[in-house]
Amino acid sequence: MKRIVVCGVSHRGLSMYVEPILTTFHEQYCIAGLLDLDPQRFVESRKLYAELEDVPCYGADEFDRMIEETEADIVLVAGTDHTHAEYIVRALRHDLDVISEKPMAVSGEQCRAIWLAERSSKGKVTVAFNYRFSPYHRQIKELVAAGKVGRVTSVDLNWYVDTHHGSSYFKRWNRKRSASGGLSIHKSTHHFDLVNWWIAQKPEEVFAYGSLNFFGPEGEWNPQKEDGRHCETCKVKANCRYVMRWTQRSKEVVPPDDHLHASVSPVSQRFTSYRPDACIFDSEIDIEDTYSALVKYDGGALLNYSILFSAPYEGYRLAINGTKGRIETMQYHAPARVPFDVPPQTIDYIPLFGSKETIGVVPAPGGHGGGDPLLLEELFLGVDPLQAYGSLAGASDGAYSVAVGEAVSRSIREKRAIAIEELLQEAY
Repeated sequence: MKRIVVCGVSHRGLSMYVEPILTTFHEQYCIAGLLDLDPQRFVESRKLYAELEDVPCYGADEFDRMIEETEADIVLVAGTDHTHAEYIVRALRHDLDVISEKPMAVSGEQCRAIWLAERSSKGKVTVAFNYRFSPYHRQIKELVAAGKVGRVTSVDLNWYVDTHHGSSYFKRWNRKRSASGGLSIHKSTHHFDLVNWWIAQKPEEVFAYGSLNFFGPEGEWNPQKEDGRHCETCKVKANCRYVMRWTQRSKEVVPPDDHLHASVSPVSQRFTSYRPDACIFDSEIDIEDTYSALVKYDGGALLNYSILFSAPYEGYRLAINGTKGRIETMQYHAPARVPFDVPPQTIDYIPLFGSKETIGVVPAPGGHGGGDPLLLEELFLGVDPLQAYGSLAGASDGAYSVAVGEAVSRSIREKRAIAIEELLQEAY
């Protein structure tokens, strides 16, 4: 039985990994240790999972002691984004395998440190890109790999995050660039990794625009300019469109797919000094909510990418163009929140000279379009023998997705094209 230690007792770490390890994969793996900077998280985790009662807990600066005392085999990294690289590098120095939540890091500099540590380690890094495992995304991968579109020449990807999900990032730690790297890293690495994986080309250069249009003190829907508010106790909440769109004045209503994750305790009691319900109009917000980017790839492909974090519905539009044809699809996420009837997702293949073929995909249950359970099986049961291509992402994949995200952010601030080599340097 392999022993796993968890760095970052986050909701994601608990619900995505700890719970399945305690249930589905308990015959092969066990939780040997928990590490976090907030001891209240240990209290809350034990309320949720009685099996953790006797699992030893460690402070954020006790990593080496945890590894020694638990005799860990695998380090699972699931804390705040800016902490990932430190624990990944330290685990690799102990020759341990690492499973990291995305993003693997928040800068090219951190990615270079991980790459160098992995090269001299017996351990390896796996980045948990669950979007790769959606049946729809696998079907797109198979079509491109089979040569249906020929050599990929361009990709159009427009992503929409609705007012509930989008605003949740601006209530939490993600709203600080120092913690998340900005949403071009925290969120968009999902999308950049998908494109990199689909077309099997490496990104070379990025030019981007971005802005803060909806959130922060100048947000058009701000009911009152005042810092320090929290949703749970806010006196002007009844005038906040972002809250009232999904609730009622007489009682709190948790929308489907809640990214604030109601727990066993009120939000104000879940943590020692952290509140995940900070006001989305606070002046400490220093990231963007709107991005548009152009990415050039080494195989000649161009990616036109945009993402909006305050849209009336959630989903994406995708087109992949090549020398032999085109793939198109539209996916709606969280259909219970979409204010109109949602058609089932299909994938259209249109040859350059021929008739359109509409492909239906059998959906899979589970989070992130059915990707979460399939990712977990590959992580903990091994590679699916029926797959003709690799789906798990390594440190190189993690680095390229982060580098594109950082290049977007830097291009916005510096008003110039950013070369990926400039960020990854000798590791490129």
